[in-house]
Amino acid sequence: MVPLYKPYLPDLPEMDAILHSGALAYGNYTKRFEEKLRDYFGVSYLLVTTSFHLAISVALTAMGLKNGDDIIASPMACLASTQPYLSYGLNVYWADVDPKTGTLDPESVGQRITKATKAIIHNHFCGYPGYIDEINGIGREHGIPVIDDGIECFGSEYRGKKIGNCGADVTIFSLTAVRFCNCIDGGVVIFKDKGLYEKCLMIRDCGIDRTRFRDELGEISTDCDISLVGYSATMSNVNGYIGLCQMDVIDDLLKKHRLQAEKWRGIYEEQKSLIPLYRKDCNPNYWVFGLLTDDKVGTIESFRKMGYYASGVHIRNDIYSVFGKQEDELPGVDEFYKKFVAVPCGWWME
Repeated sequence: MVPLYKPYLPDLPEMDAILHSGALAYGNYTKRFEEKLRDYFGVSYLLVTTSFHLAISVALTAMGLKNGDDIIASPMACLASTQPYLSYGLNVYWADVDPKTGTLDPESVGQRITKATKAIIHNHFCGYPGYIDEINGIGREHGIPVIDDGIECFGSEYRGKKIGNCGADVTIFSLTAVRFCNCIDGGVVIFKDKGLYEKCLMIRDCGIDRTRFRDELGEISTDCDISLVGYSATMSNVNGYIGLCQMDVIDDLLKKHRLQAEKWRGIYEEQKSLIPLYRKDCNPNYWVFGLLTDDKVGTIESFRKMGYYASGVHIRNDIYSVFGKQEDELPGVDEFYKKFVAVPCGWWME
């Protein structure tokens, strides 16, 4: 059966030498990977972390969010996108989604903002960009930072710009094995603000200012104070090398995803039983190809009989008791969750 996801690993000719070099922690290859990513997204303030969860944690710490603060998020997301906010001690309040796209409904977001709201988490569902201008505008209007959750949308574009360079205050990406692209594990954080970026560099590294951490003998200096709560979240040289090699082929892989999407669209755009997800000005990475159907289970079974592992991908997170009971109705989530089916759309389908 054609899988819904398949991790891509490029040739890694220098891996054995790296593994036996003694230089396994954050080092030259990871730094080169970060530089490659900065060029790719066209940004200046980018760093990588050991995991997506830690990408979220170091970003929140740099932004000054605290235990008990309120955020607005979408329940139509991977649990890996939402659970870290609970782990950090934040209160997650759900906004509704557009039933045609699965992404945050700007009107619903605006209605849920209170004086206690400290951030808006904008998930771009399954690689399909959301209402970027509208959500960013709401954030600016209320003085609330917007975090673009790009867990599945590496390479996705909105109005010709890559997610990561579309105006959000912070953007985070996942580099775990089933994502696109992958380093086996890892995360990316992009800041608009230089000060937050420089603060985050220390937070990622146990609060350490590496320019002052050691004295002339190479010993840890007593003159270097640790004033920030931090994490041990620097990406290893091994993962950095894998990421660096991924970047050499990323455009070719994206092209293959998009060509496959054109094939799916050509099949289904003329009939009404299965409707492809689509929104003007958006160029998804097609991590999966999304369809809306009135018979979700039947559609999944039908594709699987044809040899394609179709799936609903994510369960709506508002059903989980860990997030607490919320009284607000979410009709967009109700409709989208009932109709959404994803089919494979990757480089492995050639």
